Amino acid sequence: MPVLPAGMDEPDVTVADRRWNRAVPCPVRLVTRAVDAALQATGCHGPVTVVLADDRTVRHMNWQHRGRNKPTNVLTFEYAPMQMGGGVWGGDIIIAFETVQREAHAAGRDMAAHLTHLVIHGVLHLAGYDHHHPGEAREMEMLEARTLSGLRVANPWKAGRMASARENRS
Repeated sequence: MPVLPAGMDEPDVTVADRRWNRAVPCPVRLVTRAVDAALQATGCHGPVTVVLADDRTVRHMNWQHRGRNKPTNVLTFEYAPMQMGGGVWGGDIIIAFETVQREAHAAGRDMAAHLTHLVIHGVLHLAGYDHHHPGEAREMEMLEARTLSGLRVANPWKAGRMASARENRS
């Protein structure tokens, strides 16, 4: 499968909902760092687009593409699914503001840390990782935790450990 050389795959980040700018300091930079870390962790290279959207947009896309009439935290769309063996590796990641805000608040997590986690989660889906079965889920969670650790964001799978990304920036 054709891929871009390492370093040629800077993500394209769009802040479609301005509330992201108020809720997360420098969201484009945060997303770029998270995508870069996830690409490095998976060994994949290629174009990744991340859209920081709202629940309405994500609900519409979820209904249109998955038949589910509700928002979700993150949607991923592969350009050329890994199992199809063609095209360029990469894809789109769309993240819903209100859902992420609700989840972060309910878990006592910082929005920036939760967004970082969901971007990495989305890139792992593009790379072929999934969480439909316990073994798959555990493998994906472990890679997410290692990648987050490299960004100095606490493991979200350990209760009470999701640190503020703002506090952990170097």
